[in-house]
Amino acid sequence: MSVAKIRLACHLIEELFGEILAKVCRFLLENGSSTLPVISSRTGLPSTQCKKALCMLIYHGLASFLPGKKGSIEYSADIKRCLLLSRYPRYVYCAKTLYDDTGELIVEALLHDGQAMMSLVVQTVTEKLRKAVEGKKKIEPSLVRGKFIQLVEARFIQRVAEASSQTSEEDQGAGDASRKEEQLYRLPSFVDDIGTPRGKRKRAPGDETSPRAKRPKIEGLTESEYFIDEDILWQVNLERFHQYFCHHEIVLAVDRSTGSQASEIVRTMLRSSETMSDKQAPSTSPQSYHDIFRSLPENLCLTRETFDQHLKILIESPTRIVQKVSEAGGGMYIVDFEKGSLAVVLSHMESFIQERFGSKSHRIFKLLVMKRYLEHKQIESLVLIPAKETKELLYQMFAEGFVSVQELSKAPDHAPSRTYYPFFVDLLQVCQRLQERSCKSLANVIARRKFESRENKRLIDKAQRVEVITASFKSSGADESHIAEIEEMITGAEREQLKNFRTRMAKLETSELQLDEMMFTLENFMSFQQQLMFTSKPKPKKPATTR
Repeated sequence: MSVAKIRLACHLIEELFGEILAKVCRFLLENGSSTLPVISSRTGLPSTQCKKALCMLIYHGLASFLPGKKGSIEYSADIKRCLLLSRYPRYVYCAKTLYDDTGELIVEALLHDGQAMMSLVVQTVTEKLRKAVEGKKKIEPSLVRGKFIQLVEARFIQRVAEASSQTSEEDQGAGDASRKEEQLYRLPSFVDDIGTPRGKRKRAPGDETSPRAKRPKIEGLTESEYFIDEDILWQVNLERFHQYFCHHEIVLAVDRSTGSQASEIVRTMLRSSETMSDKQAPSTSPQSYHDIFRSLPENLCLTRETFDQHLKILIESPTRIVQKVSEAGGGMYIVDFEKGSLAVVLSHMESFIQERFGSKSHRIFKLLVMKRYLEHKQIESLVLIPAKETKELLYQMFAEGFVSVQELSKAPDHAPSRTYYPFFVDLLQVCQRLQERSCKSLANVIARRKFESRENKRLIDKAQRVEVITASFKSSGADESHIAEIEEMITGAEREQLKNFRTRMAKLETSELQLDEMMFTLENFMSFQQQLMFTSKPKPKKPATTR
């Protein structure tokens, strides 16, 4: 666990949850699993604050607990899950793109609370929509409930698994695991009553054993009422969003290399694998030629001849994202996720090398990716760069870990006269280097954004007060002269300073989103590579049994 990742995780947690949670999380990330008394003594925080902080981290999935030695409970933080906090705006924007404002508010509410009941989410989102439309449109809870059901059916939202099922998950077979996963997307039988008067029930007199008694008071419920789904909690399925992002990147890569019509063909093929049960599948399930053609959007207006041409171009493309695996049914085709992630990550690497080292280094890097192992003389002859300059460029990339050297000897004594040193690109190592740089850059951008907000806090507060007063004057029908006087409270220099501040903040926020996209691309590629290395390891042979 690198220092850059811990620093970034603490910045994100401090921004969203406060200093106390960031302090507890930093201790867990730096020191590993620890008990509550150790956390309290080492952080200098009271035990009650540590308990609340740990509860909040566990509720949001940022930390976990396991039984330790002598009956104690040990808590640990998940660095990967903490770093996903930077991706929350992207999840919300994706939900808005696919399921409009209602889907956006549902996902935002679940991310904000970590876990929530469907009834509570429907109630909260309905109130927000009603405030937004200001009575111009009637918003019914059934509309929000319908969007929630669509998100569950598309597997963007899932149930929170029980603690007992999580601990026994490793001991289950493939069939039990798939059935357990299907249960996460099962809607309750009374789902149509949620958001209606039938969704609230009266508690029986003297019933103090219900879990509702331990939960905080909910607005709109009396002490004797409870929601019928109070025992069912829902959360955002982040893996499903990652799958959608991965598919979207593959479609964009095909669009850049082959064209928009070919990318629509790939998008159609990817739709079939959106809800596949096996998340670690290296490719889509095989699809026949006729099924793909029938599933194309009607507005694409592709003839069969044009479709054949685009399909042939995709198969013969150097990226090999689309592959033909069989001749049955007019041809069976798949989309290879590993090849797609490789094409996307290579474009990021080449762009970085060109910006960091120049166009000549980019040519050398691209050549090494294509040819794998090359000696210095071979490189300089193929890229047409003088020997001295080639050595300098190779050394610069080697010093920063973007190019590696393999020692190959023709004899066991490794004599220099019989040993040569070809250069090559270790893509996994380059990914790790870029991920480390991205974490450092993202942490610096967040720190800079916080600094800018602190430095301009007085001016921001003043501008907000003026905007509120101006809006209230306009709503009350005041004269334009009075409104102009209020607006003149901000001088010309302050307006210029405010404009520059907003421009800098917009650039910093854009940089955060772009860095997070790059980190996701690198993580996606590394996960496929690790999965490939794990599956390619030979299984140990069983010892022969003697009779």
